[in-house]
Amino acid sequence: MDVDVAPASSAPPLVRAPLQWQNRFSRLGGAFYARIAPQPLPAPYWVARSTRLGETLGLPPHWLASEEALAVFAGNAPLAGSAPLASVYGGHQFGHWAGQLGDGRAILLGEVLTPSGEGMELQLKGSGLTPFSRMGDGRAVLRSSIREFLASEAMHALGVPTTRALCIVGSPAPVLRETVETAAVVTRAAPSFLRFGHFEYFAWRGKTEELRALLDYAVTHFYPECERQDVAETACTLLAAVTERTAELLAHWQAVGFCHGVMNTDNMSLLGLTLDYGPFAFLDAFEPGHICNHTDVYGRYAFDRQPEVARWNLYCLAEALLPLIGEPERAVQALTPYPRRFAAAFEARMRAKLGLTDAQPSDGILIDDVLALLVRERVDYTIFWRRLSQHIAGDALAPVRDLFLDRLAFDTWMLRYSERLSSISRRQSAALMLKTNPKYILRKHLAEEVIRAASASDFAPLARLQTVLESPFDEHPGCESLADFPPDWAAQLQLSCSS
Repeated sequence: MDVDVAPASSAPPLVRAPLQWQNRFSRLGGAFYARIAPQPLPAPYWVARSTRLGETLGLPPHWLASEEALAVFAGNAPLAGSAPLASVYGGHQFGHWAGQLGDGRAILLGEVLTPSGEGMELQLKGSGLTPFSRMGDGRAVLRSSIREFLASEAMHALGVPTTRALCIVGSPAPVLRETVETAAVVTRAAPSFLRFGHFEYFAWRGKTEELRALLDYAVTHFYPECERQDVAETACTLLAAVTERTAELLAHWQAVGFCHGVMNTDNMSLLGLTLDYGPFAFLDAFEPGHICNHTDVYGRYAFDRQPEVARWNLYCLAEALLPLIGEPERAVQALTPYPRRFAAAFEARMRAKLGLTDAQPSDGILIDDVLALLVRERVDYTIFWRRLSQHIAGDALAPVRDLFLDRLAFDTWMLRYSERLSSISRRQSAALMLKTNPKYILRKHLAEEVIRAASASDFAPLARLQTVLESPFDEHPGCESLADFPPDWAAQLQLSCSS
């Protein structure tokens, strides 16, 4: 692969930032990527920044707000020490093999070593055409960039493993989607952007040597505990570790009410991170069959199907590793713990939502029954759990009870729940619940409102929403409207793969 794009003779000078680069992925060689520089974005302007992530990376707020930083994260100026590239991968999309994919509108600037000693890759999404853009234009739009920025930082604040977002740079440059929109670039960060699809690509092409190199890279840098003397055993151990992380991630998604929307294998992180925020959503009313992506006409990625889809995707990863593992039975054995690990992780998270500091055999029934009640009554998922938390902390029960039309059914469940709590410190339960059940989530209508304001060059609502999402368990006086029920018009919002 190793396509090099020479800089123009009038290229801007290098920008220096307080970053220490190590760029380990680029050492894999040209079969894994194409070297390419970001394409300049005309008339760039700041839309949003995460000073919290900036501090994690070692970037002081004054630099992150500078004109130099604006030029770098617009793709208009090269960053000293970076090694820009677009990686190649494949993947199954909506259950079908899609062949070669790759970073079609994302360019990896490189990997930095943070002050804490952790490696973090920085990637510009929407930075122009790459050799893997296929029929796309290589750009992202303001709408989707705002959604990804807010979702990344909101999920991080909720404790869900995720890629992060450093900033958004906007531009008046037109981009054609369903309508003409304006361009934007979001800077993403993650320990690694390795996907299941990276392994699928080389397996699909019969490139066993490159597959082995990718395995060695993943194990050496991210799963050192999986290294074994035997290659097949190393691959099996890695597969088992990825299976565990994926099960934990999906349990977290289901517990917090998060719908990904496009769980293709090229959107599955090898590190068990939430990757690629396209048509995602947090549940309003608790509806297990909710489909957040209107492109998903058959509901393959409906909310309640996510755990099983993740398992299917793990089988695709196992198939990609078979040239190294050899025996299919060994790969299947590595995947076997998934259902048990997911169920245990999900029940543990639901116990925490209920403030249960110990485990009892009957807890599963208590959890199933309250979820069934939420489904039958179409109760708002986030508001129910937060009001229940506040009741356990000392507030009246009425605000919780008022969420249900069938008061008798709720009272019956509440009596059982109260009996279960009787042997637990009320203070401990309340403390656990208030740090587990958020008051603020990124609802569709909230994202839509800040997108509309930002499209009119008003970024204050975006900054306000970002502030509450960065600490979603706190109260934030004056921001109660951001935690209220969604308006009726929110039900009409539709999201697709277009971005």
